[in-house]
Amino acid sequence: MNPNKALWEKGDFTQIAATMRESGAALVGQLGITQGLSVLDLGCGDGTTAIPEAKLGATVLGVDIARNLVDAGNRRASAEGLTNCTFQEGDASDLTDLSDQSFDLVVSMFGAMFAPRPFDVAKEMVRVTRPGGRIVMGNWIPGDPTLVAQVLKISSAYTPPPPEGFLSPMLWGIESHVTERFEKAGIATENITFLRDTFTFNAPYSPSEFFNTFKTYYGPTMNAFEAAESNGKAQELDQALDALFTSQNKSTDTHVTSIPATFLRVTVQC
Repeated sequence: MNPNKALWEKGDFTQIAATMRESGAALVGQLGITQGLSVLDLGCGDGTTAIPEAKLGATVLGVDIARNLVDAGNRRASAEGLTNCTFQEGDASDLTDLSDQSFDLVVSMFGAMFAPRPFDVAKEMVRVTRPGGRIVMGNWIPGDPTLVAQVLKISSAYTPPPPEGFLSPMLWGIESHVTERFEKAGIATENITFLRDTFTFNAPYSPSEFFNTFKTYYGPTMNAFEAAESNGKAQELDQALDALFTSQNKSTDTHVTSIPATFLRVTVQC
């Protein structure tokens, strides 16, 4: 199996996505979506941004590599009565079944950044966007002190080194790398803009329980624990991540989680 597909079908990312709904809807509300706009939501998960886009009247196609998340997204759209939102399997680095210049807006929040072959990802996103359309990406930032970057950083210390030639998905959080990738795809530098933004994870349970959700359902964290277990370091990893989640919580109620995470928002004018 494609290792990226295996990673995201592992566990159940919908459990984490449930804590991202409010920020997903808030971000979509800033994108100027109007009735009938054609939107591709790439690396869509179960619809954290795709569902709000459809609720604003866009015609939305959600594409994700994980079959379980595609199925979950279609169930959510059906439950919401959204006939203008469908989900299908696909690889962000090879969108061969999607036509050139077929979307007004391509959105990828923490999705396409994890696909292999980042230059192909940029090329494909540009290819399927209409002239005058936009691409909006949300990417975690390497070394950032907030939650997700730190989870991935701590976890990486317990996992085997990646294969030769591997490009870290976190490079999508560095402006110069993003610029290079979109320039190679034919976008002028002045049409690529950046800003630091915040996505907040909200959950009606404690930070320790939220950490356990990552440990149980988030593919990269699950892999880290499997590797740490084999090295006798699982307890050490457990303590480090539990302390991280607790220290990052901004809620004054210890039984409620509210953790903001900084990301790089990329906007590309095509």
